[in-house]
Amino acid sequence: MPHEAGPPLMHAVEAFELVLGLLALVIVLHWLALKLRWPPATALLVGGGALAFVPGLPAISLDPELALVLFLPPLLMDGAYYTALGRFRRHLPGILSLAIGAVVFTTLAVGVVTHWILPSLPWAACFALGAIVSPPDAVSARAVLKGVPLPRRLAALLEGESLLNDATGLILFRFAVAAALSGMFHLGEAVQSFALVAVGGVAIGAAAGAIWIFVARRLRDRMLVVLANVGLCWAAYLAGEAVHVSGVIATVTAGLILGWYQHVILSADIRLVGNSAWQILVFVLEALVFILIGFSLRGAIDRIGGVAGMPASTIAVIVAVVLTVTVARFLWILGSELLLETARKAGVKRARPLGWRQATVLGWAGMRGVVTLAVPLTLPIDMPGRDLMLICAFAVIFVTVVVQGSSLGWLIGKIHPVDTDPPAKMDMPAAEGAMARARFEVIERQAYAPDGTLVHPMMLQEYRRRMDFMDRYEADADTAMENLRPHFDILLEAIAAGRAELIRIHRAGLIEDEVLHELERDLDVEQMGITFQRGD
Repeated sequence: MPHEAGPPLMHAVEAFELVLGLLALVIVLHWLALKLRWPPATALLVGGGALAFVPGLPAISLDPELALVLFLPPLLMDGAYYTALGRFRRHLPGILSLAIGAVVFTTLAVGVVTHWILPSLPWAACFALGAIVSPPDAVSARAVLKGVPLPRRLAALLEGESLLNDATGLILFRFAVAAALSGMFHLGEAVQSFALVAVGGVAIGAAAGAIWIFVARRLRDRMLVVLANVGLCWAAYLAGEAVHVSGVIATVTAGLILGWYQHVILSADIRLVGNSAWQILVFVLEALVFILIGFSLRGAIDRIGGVAGMPASTIAVIVAVVLTVTVARFLWILGSELLLETARKAGVKRARPLGWRQATVLGWAGMRGVVTLAVPLTLPIDMPGRDLMLICAFAVIFVTVVVQGSSLGWLIGKIHPVDTDPPAKMDMPAAEGAMARARFEVIERQAYAPDGTLVHPMMLQEYRRRMDFMDRYEADADTAMENLRPHFDILLEAIAAGRAELIRIHRAGLIEDEVLHELERDLDVEQMGITFQRGD
């Protein structure tokens, strides 16, 4: 957990109190972000950075290995769990172009620019810096893009890229550090090692997913299944790292398997409870990541002797790295667009350029986060340029999250990227109609006894009424829901009256607490169902 920088170590109780303080800070900053209509990630990062310099507060730093293991697997798993697998497969070439091609290109560009400004810094160290700042982060992307309307293809590219590019950046970083310390680098061996690490990660993730399927199908206790779901992310990541393959790719693969099979393996109550627990976990970890990144600013600046003592060459490198990271992403995306446009004109049917609107949004959505922060902290003490890499990493995180993250929604609203993906064959009303007809067929069949006698007339009448509504809903969903809204309002008012009466008779001592809890749960479930139907 967070600890005070340098000896003496923070007492365990003090560390726990600090964690509670950070959770309280999460609530305050998140509330402030909602009031100011900021992306929560921006408020958390800026708030953490400002508080880092408040006199009397302990200096906080993150153990880098712990940061990667604690935060990265569950947040990657969350992204993979909700990934639209069909779109992920359909746009996999574009995702790999960003997750591998753009990361490698940015690494090379940052390395060349850094060496041009600081010729004394070895080439391998320059490329290590490039690998640190090159991969956009899954955590930052998710935090910034929440609630931002995106075309489906653009969303698939950003989500898929954020899941895989951390693996590319981490592998490149390890190669660069090894080359910097040993003075040796072989391109052929590096490419072979990259492929083995990636394929090995997929294999480990698939094995972890298969074990989860086996276990989840045999567990009957709801809490045990939820615990197995949560533990899968760390099991896949640690297993991958233990056999020296990509823990990131292993986690993503396991998450895709979990997301695909949970529909047929998990029961309704397990899914509802598990999703609620998972969302709380992800919210807390995601928020703590950005606060702790902000708190780390103090340590990064102290390492280089403070802002006033920062050499002009260091400032030049920081500015150049931030600009290079931004420009390199745009260059790669625009180059890819040019290649796709050329292929389309040559008659290649599968070549579908994004268009300038989607390409612009894609280029601007390059937020960095936990990997860019944690990785440079793992550098050996004798690594050339170590302190420079730390401050550059924080500068890139700060600029991309605060500047790009805060302006991304505004940019999307200004240029209105067009959704060029073909729509699915069925929309929401059609899918709901198909479900309703399947349910009605069962009701209609079971409503009659074997001899043809109607034994459930009220049930059949109710479902016929529902089917009449579904016919109107499929024909004109907006009008049907608008006509139904007063019906929902009355039901909610009735539930509120029932809840008030339940509380009254409990406070009067007329019922036991167990009765209160049972009936309150029934009201909660009924109210949630109506709220979801209203679209609130």
